[in-house]
Amino acid sequence: MPIRILVLLAAVSLLAAQQGAQFNDGDAHGDAPYMLEDGWTSLFNGRDVTGWHGLGQPNERFTSRAVLWERLLGPTRLIGMGGAGDRMLNGSHGRTVNLVTDQKFGDIELYLEFMLAKGSNSGVYLHGLYEVQIFDSFGSTEPITSSDCGGIYHRWIDNKGVGGSAPSRNACRRPGEWQSYHIWFRAPRFDASGRKTENGKFIRVVFNGLSIQENVEVDGPTRAAMDHPEAAMNPIMLQGDHGPVAFRNIYWRPLRPIIER
Repeated sequence: MPIRILVLLAAVSLLAAQQGAQFNDGDAHGDAPYMLEDGWTSLFNGRDVTGWHGLGQPNERFTSRAVLWERLLGPTRLIGMGGAGDRMLNGSHGRTVNLVTDQKFGDIELYLEFMLAKGSNSGVYLHGLYEVQIFDSFGSTEPITSSDCGGIYHRWIDNKGVGGSAPSRNACRRPGEWQSYHIWFRAPRFDASGRKTENGKFIRVVFNGLSIQENVEVDGPTRAAMDHPEAAMNPIMLQGDHGPVAFRNIYWRPLRPIIER
């Protein structure tokens, strides 16, 4: 390796050690961003669903130490094993109420990891209103749409889908593997009278380390959103009734500018 490259790598390592790494550029840098950069706060305590509440009853979400997926014997199931732990599943049958944070957020960076069973469908709703689709798109050869994993889901107006944004590529891993989203979201803006002056925007969505969405405005709630108005701050919702899905390592921090390298 050339000496100048070694010197550059050494300088980068020294700077990271002294000042704390700043890699907020939407690229993959090894470990998850909440481990590499400061300012992140966990939304899941790794024991139970404290800090979250179900939209209705019964809320059958539970935690486990491990998740079992059987490719041959039960590909459409996820089984929690080992007692309470740092994985969260949407019930023993993969169908329960949507889960919502007690806390509300404005501009936000969100990082989370999820695992799907074969054919499962879920979603993470920023502000409880604007969905990034979670779907088993692994191996699909159909044209990519906003219904695929990583899509910004379409709105539902006059009994038909309107708008939405398909991911730029199919980055979906097979069922039974952990996958990740890193989402940069800018909340809608309102004037003093409460009139919306700017739409919400997904500045970037990184799926399994690959950028799949850039500067996507959402001019209103996407399909199956929470029943509350757009606002400067709102909660996060995880969809729960479309097949087995597990979550872990859910972290957030206030939105920061993306570094252009």
